[in-house]
Amino acid sequence: MTETGTQTGWQAVRDEALRRIRARDWPPGARIPDEADLAAELGCARATVNRALRALAEDGLLERRRKGGTRVPLTPVRRATFSIPIIRQDIEARGLTAGYRLLADAVETVPEAVRATLGPNAPARMRHVIALHLADGAPFCLEDRWLNPAHAPEAVRFDTLSANEWLVGNVTFAEGRLSFGAVTADADLAARLCCAPGAALLALDRRTRAEAPITAVRLIYAPGYRLETVL
Repeated sequence: MTETGTQTGWQAVRDEALRRIRARDWPPGARIPDEADLAAELGCARATVNRALRALAEDGLLERRRKGGTRVPLTPVRRATFSIPIIRQDIEARGLTAGYRLLADAVETVPEAVRATLGPNAPARMRHVIALHLADGAPFCLEDRWLNPAHAPEAVRFDTLSANEWLVGNVTFAEGRLSFGAVTADADLAARLCCAPGAALLALDRRTRAEAPITAVRLIYAPGYRLETVL
C-alpha cells in the first residue's frame, strides 16, 4: 500500500484497520501497533496512518490517549451522524410539493440568551430572518434564524430562497451544536403552524461558527414530523 497524495491512501489504511477490528485481529481492549510501525508495515506515511486512526476514533471505534497509545474500546460507541438538511429537499423527498414564505427579515438587537449560545465574538446586532416552509400548501416548518451579517450581508435576499438553503450552499462552518426537544404551541405558533394551542411540537436548535458566529436557528416543525438520522 502506498501513499498517493489523495484521500485514497488514508481511506485504505482506515479500511484495513476496520477489517482488523471486525476480524478481532485487534480484539476489544487491545492496544494496536504504534503509528510508525503501522506506517512501515503498510508502506505509507505516518501522517496517513494518523489521519485514518483519527477517523476511526471520531466514529467511536478506537480510543486514542496521549502517552497511552491507541486501543480498541471494550464497548465501541457508534455516533449518530447529523447533516444540515435543506428543508425544501426534505419536503420533496416525502413526495410533497415544497413552498416557502418569508415572514420577516430585519437587523435587530440579539437577545442575550441567544448571544450566550453563539460563543465569542457574537455581534450585538444580527439579521433576524423568520420564514415558513410549506408542504403541499400546509405549514411544515417555521425557521426562526439569527444570522451574522458578516456572512450574509443585507444584499443577499431571502424572498424566494431560504436562508437555510443559501447557507448550506455558500457558507462553510468549522463547528456546530445541535439540540432538540419539545415545545408547547402558544397562540402565535399555533396560528403559524395551523395546529391547536398547547400542541407538542418538535424544535431543533442549531448553532454554527467559523472564526466568528455564523447563525443561530430554531426550527419548529408542525405536528407529525419525524426526525431520522444515520447510525
